[in-house]
Amino acid sequence: MKSYLRTLENEFRRHGNNVVAKGQKAYMKGQFEFIGLKTPVRRKLQGPFLAKAALPERYKIPEMVELLWNMPEREFQLFAQELVQKYFSKPEKADIDLLEYMMVNKSWWDTVDFIAVKLVANYFWEYPAQIKPYVDKWLASDNIWLQRCALLFQLNYKEKLDTELLQEVIHKLLGSKEFFINKAIGWILRQYSKTNPDWVRQFVDNTELAALSRKEALRKVDK
Repeated sequence: MKSYLRTLENEFRRHGNNVVAKGQKAYMKGQFEFIGLKTPVRRKLQGPFLAKAALPERYKIPEMVELLWNMPEREFQLFAQELVQKYFSKPEKADIDLLEYMMVNKSWWDTVDFIAVKLVANYFWEYPAQIKPYVDKWLASDNIWLQRCALLFQLNYKEKLDTELLQEVIHKLLGSKEFFINKAIGWILRQYSKTNPDWVRQFVDNTELAALSRKEALRKVDK
């Protein structure tokens, strides 16, 4: 495991670009340090590490993720979540603990949105009985990133989206002043409007949404 991570780190650092790193840090509001790998470069470099023959044994993943999450540069967290995705065609029930760890540590939209849409979505699809207790827990928390996940995990569910659950989640978050919450409300409604525009229009008309949420929700409907 240590050899795997050491080789990955050496490969990333060998191709780092200080100019790119400065731009990436500025784009992320100074939240994180970067090696300076643009996404296509990073994905090309990490390809061999995500090949089936190179993947670590599954039981090692939580420890590996924690090690990657504690590394200073953001590229390692971005790699970690894509590493986890390799195992999520068949998630295990205990994986929810790992997902929560990833969401509440070094939280920002670039990781949380991937985790919500790519990982939590698959997890809840496999374990639907876990949805209600965890969504309720996340909504009751003071963590805007867990709350954002409660909104966004259904982003690509299309006709399988649970409208009653979505309505409940949005209503519990109404009045939030957080940009990332109001933006997510608009985003999930806009996405669902591609599947069911009438439902979205009716919901927006009957709900006192923040101006940002309303604008985003109706972007496709009003065209």
